[in-house]
Amino acid sequence: MAAATIIDLMRHGEPVGGSRYRGQIDDPLSDLGWQQMHNAVPDDPPWQSIITSPLIRCCAFAEELACAHGLSLVTDDRFKEIGFGVWEGMTRDQLRADDPHILQRFFSDPIANRPQGAEALTDFLQRIRAAIDDVVSGYSGQHVLVIAHAGVIRAAISYALGSPIENMFRIKVSNAAITRLQFTPGSPANLLFHQG
Repeated sequence: MAAATIIDLMRHGEPVGGSRYRGQIDDPLSDLGWQQMHNAVPDDPPWQSIITSPLIRCCAFAEELACAHGLSLVTDDRFKEIGFGVWEGMTRDQLRADDPHILQRFFSDPIANRPQGAEALTDFLQRIRAAIDDVVSGYSGQHVLVIAHAGVIRAAISYALGSPIENMFRIKVSNAAITRLQFTPGSPANLLFHQG
């Protein structure tokens, strides 16, 4: 029987500038963000390889971690956060100032109410699905760490569980949280644990 591939998906820590719809804006980690990520990693990490989003809030820590533990490191553009269009850089309060119900509509139906210029959820899911499939096939039987973003982790969970993509924003993903997915050939994927 073929060995399972385990993928741990770790969200970056807090970026400089705090909570906002950052999307693909390339803000670095804050001091707190660095501390959150260091605290999330065990002294003896279980991973054989690290794959990272190219955005600096992910790849800077990935580079440090790979160097410290002698792990291979690959950067994959497909693990970038979803593009939020005109919402990029905006806080929830800024968005609600012009339209108090804008976020309620978005979370109720993110496909019909996506921000102007935002990446379509179906395109985003296709991008993440292809990236996950390539990790499963390219790192068969290994335990891999993917350092990415809340949206990426939500989409990966939705894909693994076959959940409707329009429900992905109901999944809470905190800074530096780790989600573990297991992919076994011939069986459905499993969500082993998720830190909200």
